[in-house]
Amino acid sequence: MNNIQPCDRLWSIILAGGEGERVRPFVQRWLGRPKPKQYCAFVGTRSLFQHTLDRADRLTAADHKAIVIARAHAWEVWPQLGQRPSGMVILQPANRGTAAGIFLPLTYIKARDAEATVIIYPSDHFVYPEQRFVDSVRRAVLTAEWLPDRLVLLGVTPDRLELDYEWILPGEPLDRSSNYRIQAVRAFSKRPALAEADAALAAGALWNTSVFAANAQTLWGLGDRCFPDLMSLFERLHLAIGTPHEARVLDTIYHQMPSYSFSSGLLQRIPEQTAVIEMQEVLWSDWGKPERIANSLRRIGRQPAFPLSCLGRPFAPTGLMADDGCTIAGV
Repeated sequence: MNNIQPCDRLWSIILAGGEGERVRPFVQRWLGRPKPKQYCAFVGTRSLFQHTLDRADRLTAADHKAIVIARAHAWEVWPQLGQRPSGMVILQPANRGTAAGIFLPLTYIKARDAEATVIIYPSDHFVYPEQRFVDSVRRAVLTAEWLPDRLVLLGVTPDRLELDYEWILPGEPLDRSSNYRIQAVRAFSKRPALAEADAALAAGALWNTSVFAANAQTLWGLGDRCFPDLMSLFERLHLAIGTPHEARVLDTIYHQMPSYSFSSGLLQRIPEQTAVIEMQEVLWSDWGKPERIANSLRRIGRQPAFPLSCLGRPFAPTGLMADDGCTIAGV
């Protein structure tokens, strides 16, 4: 496996259609208006969305991106794309859950390259240092090409009992020769109870970053298996891509589109077709709460772009996070 190189058919899927509801009051206090968190620059000058685009461009050709945004957010997105090659920007008519958010761009990639390998990136997460994270993504791509029947997720070692995250319970090693720990997956646990999370932590469970690599055909086949009604709608869109009816078909299927969670509807049902790579020395956080944003920036020694008073209550850093005094390069 160590001699495999990433294929030329590699695509990045950037998920940027969320509303950031839990962070909305904090952003409102800070900016004086609502703004989805992925388009906010919480530190430096680049937004979470722009950081995600830059990371994706390190591994895939600039025109091999499929960016999913909410139609209502287009006015936020175009200025942030600027002059960069954006690949495909797909305006999602409505939010129909994370499964639709993934299979919509996959439909467009499938129309361009049915043999593609894809990387899925949420655009509202924080990672540091970026190069170690990108190296881990590259390893996930290599693993997905080596084990094309599996979705290969990136996991991170927990440093606290975080009950809002999804936890991955790893199984047996799949590649003992690698410097990365590539393991099968025994099960997923979404938002566990305190006792369940404590047991998972003791058993060596990982947090699911929701970043994964997969063979496009394998991912599509798993969608057919787990979401047949959803995938029949995307099959209709696939046939319409490039025709005068494409926009009308997209709107029509979203009027009928069921809402499914990719995690509970697919991942938790097929753990035997997944693998997990444990990222080493990478700080990762889902910035779904203001306290996580402040804690992450404190850990890397950076001053936030927002006043701490905007957090809405006195900020007390968690005792489970040690200040490592690092800095972010390039922000």
